[in-house]
Amino acid sequence: MSESPRPAPGGQRWVRFALSTALGLALVAALFWFGGVDANELGRTLARLDPLVFLGALALHSAIYIARAERFRVLLPEQHRPPRASLLAVTSAHNLAVYVLPAKTGEATLPLYLGRTCGVPAAESIASLVVSRLFDLAALCACMAVVTLALCLGAHWEGPLALGYAAVAAFAAGAAVFLALAARGDVLIAPLQKFLGMLGLGARIEKHAGSLKVALRTAGHGRVRGAALALSFVVWLLIFAFYGVLAQGFGLPDGVGFLHASFGSSVAVLMNLLPINSFAGFGTQEAGWVLGFRWVGVPAEISLPGGVGVHLVQLFDTVLFGVVGHVLMGLARRK
Repeated sequence: MSESPRPAPGGQRWVRFALSTALGLALVAALFWFGGVDANELGRTLARLDPLVFLGALALHSAIYIARAERFRVLLPEQHRPPRASLLAVTSAHNLAVYVLPAKTGEATLPLYLGRTCGVPAAESIASLVVSRLFDLAALCACMAVVTLALCLGAHWEGPLALGYAAVAAFAAGAAVFLALAARGDVLIAPLQKFLGMLGLGARIEKHAGSLKVALRTAGHGRVRGAALALSFVVWLLIFAFYGVLAQGFGLPDGVGFLHASFGSSVAVLMNLLPINSFAGFGTQEAGWVLGFRWVGVPAEISLPGGVGVHLVQLFDTVLFGVVGHVLMGLARRK
């Protein structure tokens, strides 16, 4: 019996393009539907912002995506490193899923996207993701320790000084812990196996535990670790610049400068990094924004409108990059 002819590669490519684009649009639709986002309000908020400020923030956001993609690439073994353009498309689509889905469940899309689009094995993809997130936490804690100390020594810290210095110590300790875990991410496998075992999923990770341990050791080792850590600080400096430019663009009281905006926005970022964030970060990001700016002397009635505006600009950028990423993934040749 003769085999039935296979679909032409070109046809398969356009089917993947249609499916990937549809998935990206579905995520955007879910964001507007379940997140209660008003498209008209989004447009009005963007219209209030100086176009040059918006374009500057968009350029900074683009640089953040490029630096993050490069960090993922550095953490992958050389034989599995995809072209930079392909990886940027994947990480842009992945970031849309992370942003839209609650409790960080969108993180699971990275191994799926990297495997299907770039042919990267699951163990290496997961290791790159885990170590990059640990470096994120280490760099964020280190930056917050420095910023908090600077504010405690200045005139704009509104909380008790003892609390400020305690926060400095806690952030410094957190940076050290997360850096150590990034260097030896394989020690996380055992507790992860135990946790998944309680959910009845232990056998699944047991099958890949050995290769995942090796991948985690490789991703957090030596020169790779140094390059990834340096890129992590670049990422977070760009993030603070992005939030600072927008916060000042939407208006802050006199005397509240970039350092204060960095601290206020960092609390909002910390809220979104934790696996407690709501759908698209709505509510949790604003709560962190108000709390952070309150500690530097900006009342909620002033900080909250700007925080919502910043969130909407971030939403616009994330949707734009994510949809473009899905389109490019759909057009890419399957590895």
